[in-house]
Amino acid sequence: MRFIKSMAGQITIAAVAGVLFGLIVGEWAANLKFIGDIFIRLIQMAIVPLVMSSVIVATGSMTGSGVGKIAFRTFKWMIGFSLVAAVLAYLLGTLIQPGAGLTVTEPLDPSLQESAGEASGWQDTVVGFVSTNVFEAMASATMVPIIVFSLIFGVALNNYIRSTGKREVLTFVDQVQQVVLIMIRIVMRVAPVGVFALLAALTGDVGLAVVTTALKYLGATLAGVIILFLLFVVVVSARTRLNPLKLPRCLLEQTVIAVTTTSSAVTFPTVLKNTVEKAGVSQRVANFTLSVGLTMGSYGAVLNYMIAVMFLAQAGGITLTPGQIAMGMGLAVLLNMGTITVPGGFPVIAMFLATTLDLPFEAVGVLIAVDWFAGIFRTFLNVNGDTMVAMLVAGASDEVDHDVYNGIKDVTAEDFDPEDEAGVDGDGDELKRAESLG
Repeated sequence: MRFIKSMAGQITIAAVAGVLFGLIVGEWAANLKFIGDIFIRLIQMAIVPLVMSSVIVATGSMTGSGVGKIAFRTFKWMIGFSLVAAVLAYLLGTLIQPGAGLTVTEPLDPSLQESAGEASGWQDTVVGFVSTNVFEAMASATMVPIIVFSLIFGVALNNYIRSTGKREVLTFVDQVQQVVLIMIRIVMRVAPVGVFALLAALTGDVGLAVVTTALKYLGATLAGVIILFLLFVVVVSARTRLNPLKLPRCLLEQTVIAVTTTSSAVTFPTVLKNTVEKAGVSQRVANFTLSVGLTMGSYGAVLNYMIAVMFLAQAGGITLTPGQIAMGMGLAVLLNMGTITVPGGFPVIAMFLATTLDLPFEAVGVLIAVDWFAGIFRTFLNVNGDTMVAMLVAGASDEVDHDVYNGIKDVTAEDFDPEDEAGVDGDGDELKRAESLG
C-alpha cells in the first residue's frame, strides 16, 4: 500500500497501464502523445536555470577545508572509479544495445538542431564550449557553454565573497535554485500522467519493443553494477589485504536500507556507523571520505547516466561520434562530482544529457518508467562503493583496524554531521534523493 502511494509506485503503475493501453488501442494511442510532450517540456524549461544556479552555488560556496593526503586519496579513488564506471557503461551499452529495437523517428527540436552547429573538427567543438552570448546559449539550451559560464561566474563569485565577505549574490542564486527545485517537484506530481501518455503512444507505435528495451536497459545497468562492485571488492582486498569473505558482514545492514529507501542520504548514518564499527576504518577518514562521497561517490549514477545516453542514441538510430562519447562520459562523471549537481530527479538528468548531446527525447519516458528499479541498483553501488573507498583511503595510511574488521574487537562510531566536514548542503541530499525520482 505504501508503494502505491509513493511517486515511484504511481509512475510504475502508470507505465504498466500505458503499455497495456498502447497494445490494446494500437496507433490511436498517438493521440495522447501531446500530453507526454507537455510533460517533457515542463521538465525541459527548468533545466537551464537549475543547472546554472546549481553550478554557481556549488563553486561559489566551495571552501578550502579537507586538504591533505586524505583528500587527495579520496578524490583519486572516487574520480578513478567514476571514470571506470563511465567506460564500463559505454562497453555494456555497445554490447547489450539496450535501446536497439525501439525506433524513435521523432525529429529533434529545431532550436536544438540549430544549436548543434556545424563543427568541422575538434578545434571548433572546443571553441564552441565558450559562448559569445550566454543569453543566446540559454535561449537555445546549449548546455556546455552555459556550464562553462556558470563555473567561471561561480569561481569569480567565490573570490568576491572571500575578499569582501558579502554573500548576498550567492544567497540570491541559492534561493533561485531552491525555487526551481520546488517547481520541479510540482511538475513531477503529474509524472504518472505524462509517463502513461508517453508509453501509450510509444507502445501503440512500436509494440512490445518498449518492454524488451526497458528490460535490456535495466539488465545493462544491473550487469554494470555487479561488475563494478566485484571490481571494488578485488581492489580493496588487494590493497588492504583484508579477507573479502568478511565484507558481507560490513555491508549487509546498509545494503538493506539502501535498496529499500533508494536514498544515499537516508543511508548515510548507517554507512558511517558500519564503516567505523564493522569495516574498522578510523573515525577521521570515515568522516571526511564518506561526507565527500555523499555528493561525489555516486558510481552507480555515473554508470546509469552513461547507459541512458547509449539507450537514447540507439533508440533514435544515432551513431555517437567519438566526441559525443567522450562528452557523455565527461558529463556523467561531472554530474557526480558536486560541481555540476542537477537535483530534482532522474528525469531532469536524462533531459539534460539528451539536450547536451542532441539526442531524441521521446524515449525518455521509458527510462522514467523503470527508474525506481534502476534507482535500487544505483544506490546499492553508491553506498557500498563509498565504504570501500573509505577502506582504500584508510588502508594507505594504516588506519584500518583489522581486529574490528574481523569481528574480534568492538568500537563505537561518533555522531557526525556531514555538513560540518565537507560543506554538504541541501543540494547533496537532493541529488541523492534524485536516485529514486526526487
